[in-house]
Amino acid sequence: MARAPLTHILRSQQFDEGFLSIILPMAAEIKARHGENKWSFRHRLKDINVLLLFYEPSTRTEKSFDQACRFLGSIPSTTQNAGAFSSAAKGETLEDSIEILCGYGYDFIILRHPEEGASERAAKVASRHGVSIINAGDGSGQHPTQALLDIFTIWEKFGRLKNLNITLGGDLFHGRTVHSLIYLLGKFKGTNFRFVAPKELQLRPDIIEYLTKHKKERRLSWTFEESLSKKILKETDVLYWTRIQKERMNGDGEHIKNFVLTPQIIKFLPKESIIMHPLPRVGEIHPSTDRDPRAWYFKQAKNGLYVRMALLSYLFHDH
Repeated sequence: MARAPLTHILRSQQFDEGFLSIILPMAAEIKARHGENKWSFRHRLKDINVLLLFYEPSTRTEKSFDQACRFLGSIPSTTQNAGAFSSAAKGETLEDSIEILCGYGYDFIILRHPEEGASERAAKVASRHGVSIINAGDGSGQHPTQALLDIFTIWEKFGRLKNLNITLGGDLFHGRTVHSLIYLLGKFKGTNFRFVAPKELQLRPDIIEYLTKHKKERRLSWTFEESLSKKILKETDVLYWTRIQKERMNGDGEHIKNFVLTPQIIKFLPKESIIMHPLPRVGEIHPSTDRDPRAWYFKQAKNGLYVRMALLSYLFHDH
């Protein structure tokens, strides 16, 4: 099988409009055909060896990658909680672990790690062995495949990625899913962002610098808000809500009490809007909101399977 030009998947800035024009329709086709016969694509990763190396807990990312591999014809090896149940517990460096694992015949290593930049470090080692690293989340850094499934969900709903009003709220400082999504949505003309968060949890400077750099050519705009107003809601196409990342904070995460979505709050959203969340939620979306047809976060999570199938298929399949 032929490798695609994207050898490693490390950050969402790698994904250009040309790549998305291939991967989004591919994910849509896989989703449609999967509903008819979930084994339709089981030849695509035949004889490809995949390792899921997760140093942090995961449900959706780990299981969707695992199932994506299986539906494409590969049986992945899995190391969950590798920080406690691998040689990392003895003090082995990530670089040494990757060096050894690359010698065991893997084609992909799908890596989740608590340290920002871990995927780049792993890729430097893996490149010497012709092994591809896929970043499945690195601390407060990025989560590029989450951004892909988020973009796919938005594209599936609106049929476009330009000229959309995107409101993102919650913990925008630590939320790697937010970082990756903003970098990706910032590629499309006419995107209007509203960033809703307490001052101490607002966006990092590097992301603002990226938006500023491309503001004029892509007609980007954004505002910073400390609360979710009726006016903002009425002008929102996508409401992307996130949890407070207590595990990456020194405080107790008390901010959450001011950032809970309820049916009373979201009634001001337009009918055609959607509510998204990378999950897990821990109180910031009241369960009664689930019954609202604009609540798309469970559909969004399910799309992770199809998008990751499309990505793996793209990386190791002729197209």
